[in-house]
Amino acid sequence: MSSSYFSISAAIVILGVLVCPLVNAAEPKASILSRVFYQDSENATLYWADVSATDAPALSKPAVVDGFPELDPAKQSLVQMRIASGMLLVGVRDEEDGEFQSGWVLVDTGVREEEHGDHSHWHYEKPPVVRAMKLDDAQGNPAHLYCYDGVFYLANDAKNGFTRLDPSQIKDTDSGESIVARAAFHSGGGGHITLAVDDGYAVSTWAGRDGENAGRVDVTPVSSKGTEEIAISFPLGFSGLHGATSAAGKFFFAPSDGVCWVSAKDAQKMDPSSIQVHHIDLGKDGETSRRTGSFTTHGDNVLFLTGKGETASLAIIDASEDQPEVLMISVPTEEGARLAGPIVATPLRQSPLAFLFHDHAPGVDSPDIATVVQLDPDKNGKFNDAKITTEIALGKSAVVGHAGHHEMGFDARGRFAWVSNPGDKNLTVLNLENLTVVATHELVGTPSHLVSIGGRGH
Repeated sequence: MSSSYFSISAAIVILGVLVCPLVNAAEPKASILSRVFYQDSENATLYWADVSATDAPALSKPAVVDGFPELDPAKQSLVQMRIASGMLLVGVRDEEDGEFQSGWVLVDTGVREEEHGDHSHWHYEKPPVVRAMKLDDAQGNPAHLYCYDGVFYLANDAKNGFTRLDPSQIKDTDSGESIVARAAFHSGGGGHITLAVDDGYAVSTWAGRDGENAGRVDVTPVSSKGTEEIAISFPLGFSGLHGATSAAGKFFFAPSDGVCWVSAKDAQKMDPSSIQVHHIDLGKDGETSRRTGSFTTHGDNVLFLTGKGETASLAIIDASEDQPEVLMISVPTEEGARLAGPIVATPLRQSPLAFLFHDHAPGVDSPDIATVVQLDPDKNGKFNDAKITTEIALGKSAVVGHAGHHEMGFDARGRFAWVSNPGDKNLTVLNLENLTVVATHELVGTPSHLVSIGGRGH
């Protein structure tokens, strides 16, 4: 056999090694950056989509969560939703004071976090699916949903209580029926209930401005079994309660005048006479006392909005102080607009940012923008030097009732944020490092509440 034969054969083999991988290789698939869930306020349903880790993060085609119930948009609406331990809980409210069909739906997000000390690996193992739901005429028409220490608390307004569900205790093998059975009802609060939890105790509010329960706060020990008994009740001294949270061993409340707080340890002594109520004055708009309607916590800090128009402000309270005071940052809005938020982001290697959205009803001639506040410019862990850093132009809001506000989510590392634009039915992607818009994606339906889970897929 000639040497030329071996030369030709060798050349063919070498050429095959070089060419075959190029012929058979597929385009590398971008890893997932985060998974987004948003409510469609038009159709009262829940969509999800994955954000891809491309230069300008792309969005998969939104799809309805598998197994999500078909609700009646004319009679029912989705309210708040939270994520913990890879599970998402969303409340369902009806227009007949809970006598039509209200309750909750629990979704397995399909995202799993694998913790490795100073970082986490994220696995997108499966599409999201409904794991359990409780919808009937006996769920008390929930409006507010909270997550404290990774546990869900859903206010059952018409039942004068709340439901506790711990997602960390749910196993893959658990049936929907067994999960529903673990949802533990606790008595506490009345009317439009708001609540806070600290160290195994919940405080829940009564919303009325008048009557024997005006300004009433109930204290209830929480457990996996629930309870029909309220441990103690105490008068806050201020009525019209609409807002509660906990931070740094204190409970904070939002009455119709300013902000109140009590020591969590005092509330847990089960002696109403030992509870000292502290009041923080927020000033007045004309003859009307300033108030707030909800709180956002970040570490030991309590953030909220107060005032309107020229007096609109971001307020910050350091709850770790023995006698907390309020820091006010003026954020005036144009006529017809109202601040929404604050939503706090922690960008990668930067200090936290608070986003305040200038939202308004459809047809109002007012700019669609977000004011961004740098909360800790000197990075010393305190927010006493917080300041406005910039404004960002966004798509349109379309506020009707509680829906139509801009909502915001982030990837776990804090590199990007996604903002829903209900008036344009799309999603804006922000680079959190330089606060620039890097992409806009069309959505299905009209986005309302939005949450996200996960970092870059591993």
